Amino acid sequence: MSRAPVVVLAPDSFKGSLTAAQVRRALAEGLRSVRPAVRVVEAAVADGGEGTVAAVLEHGWQPISATVPGPWGDPVPATWAWQPDTSTAVVELAAASGIALDPELVPSRPADGPARALTASTRGVGELVRSALDHGCRRIVLGLGGSATNDGGAGMLAALGVRLVGTDGRPVQGGVHWLESVAEVDLSGLDARLADTEVVLANDVDNPLLGERGAAAVFAPQKGADEPTVDRIEAALTRWAHLLDSALGRADSPSGAAAGASPAAAPGAGAAGGTGYAVLAALRATQVAGADLLLNLVGIDAALDGADLVVTGEGRLDEQTLSGKAPLGVLVRARAHGIRVVGVTGHCDLPPEVAREAGFTAVHALTDLEPDVQRCLADPVPLLRLIGRGLADYVTER
Repeated sequence: MSRAPVVVLAPDSFKGSLTAAQVRRALAEGLRSVRPAVRVVEAAVADGGEGTVAAVLEHGWQPISATVPGPWGDPVPATWAWQPDTSTAVVELAAASGIALDPELVPSRPADGPARALTASTRGVGELVRSALDHGCRRIVLGLGGSATNDGGAGMLAALGVRLVGTDGRPVQGGVHWLESVAEVDLSGLDARLADTEVVLANDVDNPLLGERGAAAVFAPQKGADEPTVDRIEAALTRWAHLLDSALGRADSPSGAAAGASPAAAPGAGAAGGTGYAVLAALRATQVAGADLLLNLVGIDAALDGADLVVTGEGRLDEQTLSGKAPLGVLVRARAHGIRVVGVTGHCDLPPEVAREAGFTAVHALTDLEPDVQRCLADPVPLLRLIGRGLADYVTER
């Protein structure tokens, strides 16, 4: 007797357009409209970026809400996820300090340009970490993707009790424009509970803090920085690393010959505008591949068991996707089970041969159906339903 084919839908969010759940729903509606007998399994996935908390909440974690300062100081509602049985929290930087926050929540956000890049602070994510500590969490998984910030995590540390003293002797709060005036870093007030807390950095980039592959050079232009502003951020982060390393008792300089001993040189230190550096240096975090960690937390292997086809993707499939984002993690695990994988995306920058070599059976993009990118962003659901209908071509009865 034949059984109904099983299709696992496991896309990440289409940033700036749809949540992962909305993408799954549209694909499922399209597929079921032509193949109602197919068993559709919707699997929430994430890699530490936007949508990470939503993914684990779909798997039974408890939501904890807090109102915290957004990147430019506006109070924003944010949620982190709690698993009481393991005293584990999942905190997403993008929820408090993200570049994709609803503009209505952050009315103080400067117009796109240098001012936006120079003024954003990570204080909000520090307050989310403190909220997790208040709930008794002893393991905190911190996802750093999707940040609006370039402050080296200074705002986060200030929220956790680190005193940043300016050249005028007054406290400094965070943001590059404030970071430039820091003269002293006092760690004596750092929340003592962190000493008994395992902090895990879920990260999908390997950039160091400084240099041509560092936070300023690679990521600041995506946040509004022009070339002079990139240089200004680089100088501020270099100064910040000297001060924090000195406060932590490291005599080596992040830009000197002994740089290898400083967390500033570690892969991933440049994540989220240098927040990775602060987490590694001051919170003594361990670092893991965000996609692997989060896919384990949401139990993706169980979802793949018995599948005939897996569908994954994100808003843009490109070389960065293949460097460790959630769709690659899903692809690798599905192929290890011998399951065909179809990619779905807003736009695909991967040449067909590269996508095939990576393991995709095929890739379908919204821009294949509607070349106008703005229309794809504004009304993606009908296009995803059409792609969902086409998934039937890859499904056979058994």
